[in-house]
Amino acid sequence: MTAEKTVLVLGASGGIGGEVARQMRDAGWTVKALKRGMAQPSERRDGMLWLSGDALNAADVAQAAEGCSVIVHAVNPPGYRNWSKLVLPMIDHTIAAARRSGALVVLPGTVYNYGPDAFPHVTEESPQNPVTGKGRIRVEMEQRLRDYAGQGGRVLVVRAGDFFGPQVGNSWFSQGLLKPGRPVTSISNPSDAGVGHQWAYLPDVARTMLALIARRDTLPPFATFHMGGHWDADGTAMVQAIRRVVARHGGKAPAIRAVPWWLLKLASPFVETLRELLEMRYLWRQPVRMDNAKLVATLGHEPHTALDDAVEATLRGLGCLATTAPAMPVHVSP
Repeated sequence: MTAEKTVLVLGASGGIGGEVARQMRDAGWTVKALKRGMAQPSERRDGMLWLSGDALNAADVAQAAEGCSVIVHAVNPPGYRNWSKLVLPMIDHTIAAARRSGALVVLPGTVYNYGPDAFPHVTEESPQNPVTGKGRIRVEMEQRLRDYAGQGGRVLVVRAGDFFGPQVGNSWFSQGLLKPGRPVTSISNPSDAGVGHQWAYLPDVARTMLALIARRDTLPPFATFHMGGHWDADGTAMVQAIRRVVARHGGKAPAIRAVPWWLLKLASPFVETLRELLEMRYLWRQPVRMDNAKLVATLGHEPHTALDDAVEATLRGLGCLATTAPAMPVHVSP
């Protein structure tokens, strides 16, 4: 096992973690993945080495990270639950493991770090004054990573918009806009009228991370980049793309409805996931756009799949297309 091309992916069963793990495997990396509840201590599956362990157990993470040059920290509490108790211990365990192995830590970041004083145009240097509990935790995560980098470590943070993709896991797309596993008959739009929103297609995010990892020796110790992704200028582009794809597959154009925020508020005392979603409503009430100029200057481009192609792959992966339309060419730039 060659350390220079060996990576540990925490969260490989999830959306972005799984996509990064598969792309790194296909790029010739030896991929190790930590997973709870396995019957055996280890198992080779899907071209990866799956190890039994828990990101909340420091010893499990340290053992799994042995011989790795990169650790991708893409693990989150399921369903947004228990963030305040679980997120920071997990990043501490990753940092400790990276300190022992000298690995680069890669973190999929979010816009949660920023508050209204940074809106609507957000760069990597914008002030981080979040207004939510989840945002404050994200800032603390990155501060701990920054401290690690200041002590000789290396960190890469790639921030992107709301995730969507064939195996997206927990996301606004799969939990808020439609129902996975069912034909799309209606779409719930969380955006206020005319408010823009930023989306990120998971395969593009993973491709961006791989391109930056390949340049890791040229990056500063604490490197941060923003992705442009798909900018929905008025909050209608994503829902209209879903309608077009559904129609292309022989379905009736779905109705578009506003998310019943009042109903979510009524039910939130009983459902923690709804409380967490409500906390992020501010991102649907004002335009927030991350600037990718630094990323483009570094890579020369940003990996970008055409919106309809990305939406089609996402709906197919979520089991939401009732019929099979003729294969359409996938447009990825560059």
